[in-house]
Amino acid sequence: MVVVVAGVVGVGGSRLSVAESVKAFLLDWETGNYVAAARLTTGRPASVARLLRATKVQLGADDLALKMGPITTGRNTARAFFTATFDLGTSGLPWTYQGSFRLRLSRSAWRVVWSPSVIAPGLRPGDRLAVVTSAPGRAPLLDSARNSLFTPSPVIELGVVPDEVKHPLRTAELLARAVHMGSADAIEMWGQMEAAPPNSFFELLALSPGQYNRLSSALSKVPDLRRNTISRRLFHSTVPDVTGQIGTETARVLRTDGVPYRPGTTIGLSGLERTYQSQLTGTPTTEVVVQNRAGHRVAVLKRWPGGSGVVVRTTINPGVQRAAANALAGVGYPVAIVATRAGGGQILAVASNSVNGMPDVRPLTGVYQPGQAFTIVSTMALLRSGSVVAARRVPCRATNLIGSQTFTNMPPVPTLRKSPTVGTDFARACRTAFAGLSYLLSPSQLAKAAADMGIGSRWQLPIPAFSGSLRTPASGNTGVKAADVVGDGTVRVSPLAMALAAGAVESGSWRPPVLVTNPATASGVGRVAFSRSVTGTLRTMMLAAVASGAAQGAGVRHAAVYGQVGIAPVAGHGGLLAIWFVGYRGDVAFAVVAFSPVASFAPATQVAQRFAAALSPGA
Repeated sequence: MVVVVAGVVGVGGSRLSVAESVKAFLLDWETGNYVAAARLTTGRPASVARLLRATKVQLGADDLALKMGPITTGRNTARAFFTATFDLGTSGLPWTYQGSFRLRLSRSAWRVVWSPSVIAPGLRPGDRLAVVTSAPGRAPLLDSARNSLFTPSPVIELGVVPDEVKHPLRTAELLARAVHMGSADAIEMWGQMEAAPPNSFFELLALSPGQYNRLSSALSKVPDLRRNTISRRLFHSTVPDVTGQIGTETARVLRTDGVPYRPGTTIGLSGLERTYQSQLTGTPTTEVVVQNRAGHRVAVLKRWPGGSGVVVRTTINPGVQRAAANALAGVGYPVAIVATRAGGGQILAVASNSVNGMPDVRPLTGVYQPGQAFTIVSTMALLRSGSVVAARRVPCRATNLIGSQTFTNMPPVPTLRKSPTVGTDFARACRTAFAGLSYLLSPSQLAKAAADMGIGSRWQLPIPAFSGSLRTPASGNTGVKAADVVGDGTVRVSPLAMALAAGAVESGSWRPPVLVTNPATASGVGRVAFSRSVTGTLRTMMLAAVASGAAQGAGVRHAAVYGQVGIAPVAGHGGLLAIWFVGYRGDVAFAVVAFSPVASFAPATQVAQRFAAALSPGA
C-alpha cells in the first residue's frame, strides 16, 4: 500500500494517531487481514470482516490496492480520503474510485465509523457489489454472397432464474466443475447470477447437443439449473474446414489479449472463428453495479462500454460450395475437394468427409504426394525447357529403371500398338514415360516450374494451409529427380496447392490464394505469368486426359473438363493410397483427393465428375 499523508488539518495533538489509524485500517484491508481491519472500526468485528471479504469475492477481484489520501480532523472526529483500485480479474479491467470514511476518537483511539459506504460511496446496509459483463451477439462469417456460413442448428442453453436458486454459489461451483471451469470462473458466474434480473431466465452457457450429452451426467447434479433448446447459427458450419469450430469459454484460454470474456461466452476454437475472434465477438460491456437485498440494480458505479462484433466476408461461393458438398454426399471413403477461381486465387469451396476407422483427408493442410497429377507441373517444366513437344514419341513401358530406382505404372497402362506421343503419355498418366523424360530436365528447371506454380510459396492466409515443398536433389541423383517428376520422391503438396496449379494452367498465370475479402488481407506473393504456347499445349493434354485418357471418369456431357489424375501412397498408413484428380471446368479450378486401398483412379474421378457436372456456367 502506498501511504500518503496529505492535507492533515485540525487539532495538532491528534495528527499522528489519526494517520496511523487510517494507515493501519487500509493496510489490513488491502492485505486481506479483515479481522484486524474490522477491530479498528465501530462495527461488529465479525460482520465487518465478512463484508470486507465478501466485497472482493463479489467483484471477482484478483487484487486490491489502496492509496491513502488527505485527512481532515476536528476535535473528536476526522475524515480520511483514499483511492482504491480493484483488479477485476477475469475481465482484466482495473476499477479505480475515490472513497472516504469518518473516524471518531474513542478512549484515546481513532476508530473508523463503520457503514457499508466505507467500502464504496453509496453502499447501504443490505447492498452488494457485482460485476456484470454483457457480450454483444457474435457477428457472422459470410460467403461471397453475404450469406452466413453457419446454418441454424440446435443449441442447449443452460441457465437459471436467480430467484429460484437456493444456494447461488453452490450452483455456480457445481456448474463450473461439471464443465471443467476453475474456481475463479465459478465466482464470476455467481456474481453474474446475483446481478441478473431475479425473475427471468439468465443464460450461463450455450452448448451443442454433443457437448451437452458428454456432460449431462455431471450437469444433472447441478441444483436449480434450467435447460432450454433453441435454434441458432452457432455450431453447424457449411464449410467447417474453413470456419473452424465455435465452443464455450470454459477455461481461461482466450484472455491473454486483455479482452474480458465472461464464463460461458461462445468463442472461436479454430479456423477463421479463432483468427477473427476479437472482431467477430466485439467488445463486452462491463459494469460495476450496486444491488439491493431484492437483487435489483440500484446504481452503476463504473461502466466500460463495449462494441458490436463486425462481420468477416470470405470468398466462399455458395453455389460452388453446394456442388462440392453434394459431390461428397454418400461417399463411403475419405475424400476432400478444394475449388479456386482460376486467375484470381479466390478459394470458392472447401469440403471433406469423415469415415470411421480411416484417416481424414485434410484439404488445406494435408501433406501428400500427388503422384502423376504432378505431371501438370513437370510437363510445364519440360515444355518451357524446349526439350519436349507434345508430338514427341516416348514409349510407355511396363517398367523403367532410372538410376537405382525401378518405376512401374500404377494402375497398369494398356499396351499401345506404337510408341505414343508425350501428349498420349500424359493423357494415360504413364509414370514410366515421364520418369524417362526426367533425363531432359535439370533439377533447377523442375524446381523453377514448381515454384512458379506456387509449390512452396509463402502464403499469408488467415488460417493454416500448406503450399507444398520440393527438395532439389543432388546433381547426378537421377532416381530422385525422376521420382519428383512423377510426383513421388520429395514432392509434397496439399489439395489447395494443386487446385491453384490447375488454375494457373487455365488462366495463364498463378496467383496466391485469397480467402477473406473483408477485412482485406495481404497475400505475401504476387502473380506469375506463363507463355501462351506452353499453357495452350498443356491445356490440350489435360483435355485429352479427361476426354479419352486416364481421367475419363471425370468427364461431363456438353461441357469441357480438363485435368490429370495421380496415385501415391499415404505416408504412415500402409496400403492406403491417395487418389487424385486435379483440373478445371471453366474458371473453376479444383483438386479432389480420395483415400483408398485400391489402385484405381475411380474414387477421385467419380467425385470430380459429380462436382464438375453440378457447376453452373459462370459459377
